[in-house]
Amino acid sequence: MNTRIVPFALLMASLFGCSTASNHSMNLPLAATHRNAGQTGNTTLTAEGNQTNFDFYITGVPAGTILPPRIYTFINKGSCQQPGPVAYAMNDKVNTRDAAGANGWSFYRSAPIATSELLSGKYSIVVRTSPEDGSVDIFCGDVAQAKR
Repeated sequence: MNTRIVPFALLMASLFGCSTASNHSMNLPLAATHRNAGQTGNTTLTAEGNQTNFDFYITGVPAGTILPPRIYTFINKGSCQQPGPVAYAMNDKVNTRDAAGANGWSFYRSAPIATSELLSGKYSIVVRTSPEDGSVDIFCGDVAQAKR
């Protein structure tokens, strides 16, 4: 057996293992509020160092919302049942795009908070319509419920 192959294989395995270990993703279902009943939502959280990225998908918005919807997203302290103040507003972009091949909308956001801190049980994600559409909360999800 060639003794140079084993160290090379171990080096490659450790490099590939490290590159994927830093990007853990987890799924967070979002519950529709009474103002958006019957719709579904989801976001995928991906850890990127001290930042968390969010990929959102929602099936709809309340009737009368201007399309394509402008969606505002927030990380609030507290839970959906007992909301607290806004901890992070993720609204540098508010545009959405049609979800390819599905009826709904997708959008991407990020926040300068580590995913491990978000998972502490102290935060919720709120999805809201634009001020032009009444600033209505349409989805909420408690981050502690995210699953890998």
